[in-house]
Amino acid sequence: MDKEKLQQYLRATIRQLAVWTIKKYQPGVIAITGSVGKTSTKEVILCVLKESRFVRATHGNFNNELGLPLTILGDYQKITGKMFWAKVMFMAIFRLIFKLKYPEILILEYAADKPGDIKDLLDVAKPQIGVITAIGDVPAHVEFYSGPEAVAREKSKILEVLPSTGFAVLNADDKYALEMKFRTKAYVMTYGFAPEAAIQITNFENRMENGNPIGVSFKLNYGGSFVPVKIDGCFGKPQVYAAAAAAAVGFAFGMNLVKVSEALQSYQSPAQRTRVIPGIKDSFIIDDCYNASPMSMKAAIELADSMKFKRKIAVLGDMLEIGKYTIDAHIEIGKQIAGVFSSPAKRGGSASGGDILVTVGPRSKFIAEAASKKGMPIKNIFSFESADDAKLKVQELMKKGDLVLIKGSHAMELEKVVEEIKLV
Repeated sequence: MDKEKLQQYLRATIRQLAVWTIKKYQPGVIAITGSVGKTSTKEVILCVLKESRFVRATHGNFNNELGLPLTILGDYQKITGKMFWAKVMFMAIFRLIFKLKYPEILILEYAADKPGDIKDLLDVAKPQIGVITAIGDVPAHVEFYSGPEAVAREKSKILEVLPSTGFAVLNADDKYALEMKFRTKAYVMTYGFAPEAAIQITNFENRMENGNPIGVSFKLNYGGSFVPVKIDGCFGKPQVYAAAAAAAVGFAFGMNLVKVSEALQSYQSPAQRTRVIPGIKDSFIIDDCYNASPMSMKAAIELADSMKFKRKIAVLGDMLEIGKYTIDAHIEIGKQIAGVFSSPAKRGGSASGGDILVTVGPRSKFIAEAASKKGMPIKNIFSFESADDAKLKVQELMKKGDLVLIKGSHAMELEKVVEEIKLV
């Protein structure tokens, strides 16, 4: 059997075993989809539910035709040594023959890289709760769709299969997500900053103390009551959206505001997703290098803008898989950077030379060009083809007390820049 046929056989076998496992154990399924924020939302929901329920969640971002069935079958990341697939299948069959302990709830990410992906995953596991994070005007992976409306239609299939006793949790601040309320018979619960959101976020702030980033604080308002929330080591609006979505899921399971707030305090954002870590030269790094889309890139720049540092450096890589939107999306990011990254003197700083923009990749040159046209000094803009080319220059450019934002699509390997400048 050649390699391709073997892979097809493995995928089909793992998929069928997952279907049988769902049928035998009948866990509750929470499905999470959207163009941004799936993994963070999954992690916060896990944090909220795990103290009172036996829960399993997708490991990392294993959210495709192979990763989702593997999550259903077990904690596959714990399997080590040779014959990985044989061990996975043996344990799955053993679990089907004998009644073993199995999670009460599965929290699963559903990726939609191309049309038809959601249906394929729903054929494996249909949810009772569906969470839509956000779609945006230029969604991730829109390259394989005609536009954001098509992406929204694909992702809304999760809501279409929800039972009338189920819950649809929708981002009220995203017009595409909000419109999905008409595509489900489940009970709809909205969240966001919008006044009409059932779970409204107010008083949001990225907290700093003595010049050090601490975390986020905000209020969750629901049913005429509110609770203040503080999460240390967690930053930016995307993480707060994830917390609000998790609160909605918690309410669906009978939790109240106080219990949700207490659970959120132990949340830690996933690696490489708006984590703020110490850097060399007494600097701080916003490590958001796992992936990038126009929506998440904009949010990361807003986060950097909200933090009061004397000087800032943005290291921005290409945003991939956005097809016909590629040039315009990178130009818009360049304009945004020029608007918020300026002279440190405007913030009361004394560092010379102004804020810095470093771009990585051929597409990100459009960011550099747009920022220059919008008024950012050309002497403060540097462009490189790869992270390997950029990392030493970023180290050289850094000054004591800088804030460095690092953001780009996963394939740009910007984690190499993080490794070069983080405090060991």
